Amino acid sequence: MDLELRHLKTIRAIADAGSLTRAATALGLAQPALSAQLKRIERALGGALFERGRDGVRATALGDLVLERARVVLPAICELQEEAVRFAREGAAGHRLGGTHGPLLGGLVDRLTRGAPGAPVTTYTSWSEREIAAGVAAGRLDFALVGVCGESSPPEAGRLAWTEVARDPVHVMLATFHPLAGRAEVGLGELADEAWTDVPGDGCFGDCFAAACVRAGFTPRCVYETDTASCVHLVQVGRAVGLCRATFPATLGLVTRPLTGTPLIWRHLLGWHPEGRAAPRAPDVLAHARAAHADALARATAGGDTPGTLPRP
Repeated sequence: MDLELRHLKTIRAIADAGSLTRAATALGLAQPALSAQLKRIERALGGALFERGRDGVRATALGDLVLERARVVLPAICELQEEAVRFAREGAAGHRLGGTHGPLLGGLVDRLTRGAPGAPVTTYTSWSEREIAAGVAAGRLDFALVGVCGESSPPEAGRLAWTEVARDPVHVMLATFHPLAGRAEVGLGELADEAWTDVPGDGCFGDCFAAACVRAGFTPRCVYETDTASCVHLVQVGRAVGLCRATFPATLGLVTRPLTGTPLIWRHLLGWHPEGRAAPRAPDVLAHARAAHADALARATAGGDTPGTLPRP
């Protein structure tokens, strides 16, 4: 007898119920029929799965092994079934996007939705580029919109197809009352005495920033790694200066300035599985991503020095 999913469900039901009588009731079977089925399953697996006693049943060592695997396999099969039903209902035209935090993902969603109003678009965000890429490699997402530092390789480089959307110089965020806020660009070494703030991530940007600081002749005395809103607040009140992409939107109370000599580069990348269902749509999505980047860059440039300031701390 080959082991089937229904057999795993039976084993789990017996373990959850704690007795054959209660399990039979839950499964809608007569107890003799369930006992006979359990014996056939145990023969197929090569040993007893449960010890029977006056108080019910208890899993054997073999039973524990099978239950451990069943509790992994059954939810995975359920997820697969739900995804297949969703795919059949929505068709292949939908887009499942994964991205790190930034203005490009929202712009891409807007453009895809306007271009094909009937096609569903879903999003998943994470600070982890590796998590997003793994989702595409595993088929849970269609496209990854992430960034990498300089010429660094993207995650899952051997499994996914990656194309550059755009590349931006990394800018510095300063409070509008910062002494260097009126400059057209700022040298990294001029910020040697500042505290810094930046968002988290599992790429190499932190190492690249530290190396750039060393080349500029200093080591950052303090780096606050936190969410975007907190980064903005710390800059606005003058507690820190921050790093951002050139597409960072104009924001009250701060200005963004290029770093002299462009010591840090950020590359925006779009990734997909070359054999995935979405691969034929990659050129269209890439075009939308590039247009979204151009829009974000234009808005950031047009914003200039946002009027108005926040009070000093």
